[in-house]
This record gives sequence, C-alpha cells and structure tokens, in this order.
Amino acid sequence: MKVKVAILPVLGILACAGFTSAQTRTASTANPAPLIAFRPFFLAAFQRFEAQETFKLAFGHASQPFFGGGLDVAFRNGIFVDLTISRFSKSGQRAFLFNGRSYPLGIPLTAKEIPVEVSAGYRFPAWHRIRPYAGGGFGHYSYKETSDFSTPGEDVDMRHAGYLVVGGGEARLNSWVAIAVDVQWTHVPGILGAGGLSQGAGSGRGAENDLGGIAPRLRLLVGH
Repeated sequence: MKVKVAILPVLGILACAGFTSAQTRTASTANPAPLIAFRPFFLAAFQRFEAQETFKLAFGHASQPFFGGGLDVAFRNGIFVDLTISRFSKSGQRAFLFNGRSYPLGIPLTAKEIPVEVSAGYRFPAWHRIRPYAGGGFGHYSYKETSDFSTPGEDVDMRHAGYLVVGGGEARLNSWVAIAVDVQWTHVPGILGAGGLSQGAGSGRGAENDLGGIAPRLRLLVGH
C-alpha cells in the first residue's frame, strides 16, 4: 500500500467529519450525547526511539517530533476507534562507528517515517472533568534513510507492520473542542538493523532493529 495514496481518502473523511458528527446525534433529550461521534483531530508527539544510538548518531538526540492527524470514532458506550497518520522527517549526518566510538562523517543524511495506525479501546467515565482511556492496535510503518555518496547497503527504504498500546486522558474545552494527552508505546521490528546507521549501532548488543519507542502525545479533537 502506498501511504500517499492512502492519505487522500482520509483527508476527505476529515473534511466532512464535523458535519457527519452533527448528523449522528441522538434526538433523546434525557441523554444528548451522540450515539456515535466522528471527531477529526490534530496530533503532536515526541517519540523517544528504542533505537537510541542510531538516532543519537544521526541527529544528536534519541527523541524526535512527529506531527499529523486522524479521525476518532467515539461510541456512547465508551468504545472508540482511532485512525492516525503522522510523519517524522529530519536531516542529520552519517557517522562511522569504531570500537564503540562514533566519528561524524559530515555527509548529509535525511530520515523520514510515516506511521499509519489503527487503535481501539475504551473511554472510562469522567473523573474530575477528565475522561481516562486506554487501548491498543497495530500500524503500517514506512521508513527511508538516504544520503549523498551512499554505498550499497547504507540507504534504507523499508516497510513493516507493528503494534501499539496507548493510555491517557481527555478534557473538554467547550462543546465542540476537546484536548487529549496520552502516552503511546510502539514496537516495530524488522525495519532497522539490516542497513544504514542502525546496522552498526547497539553498544555491542547487535544491530538496533526496533523503530518503535515511547511517545507523549497531544491531540486536539473537534466534535461532540
């Protein structure tokens, strides 16, 4: 599946989600909450990669930002399903590893990752205006690592499935806008470790092969 192709229908869904959400509200005056609500959201995350040495060598730090958005489908009984598309892109430099020491080479390197994730879970009853939630799911992750003057095996262009767990809390700012803060953990084996910087990283433990990590996330949701 080409990620760019997959993004186009999602953008269309997000554009009409606000209207759809308004149409799905129940007519009951005793419980005005919608039976099902479609809520688009914007996402900012800061992931600490499991492959710490790989990202420290290339970019100076193992934690890097992701930005994106998605669609939250929330049911009145507390069940939710989320579709999220985000992106990480950054330029750094290649490095040479020898006897556990790194030597910057000054060769520009660019890394890009696009996760497409689906998760489901449960939103618990509100506690002091905060509604806790927890869930899990899976994703499709594409990763590219390119640089000038690269030799065979140095560039990386891989795609792989992974899984995730997430937990946090949501607070409503007004009738149409809510903010959610959570922590997501992902495990994405099979992308790193076969080439590029990650092949020689790992402090003697072998190649770093997990593209996942732990990420505090902030989401701004629109809809009831």
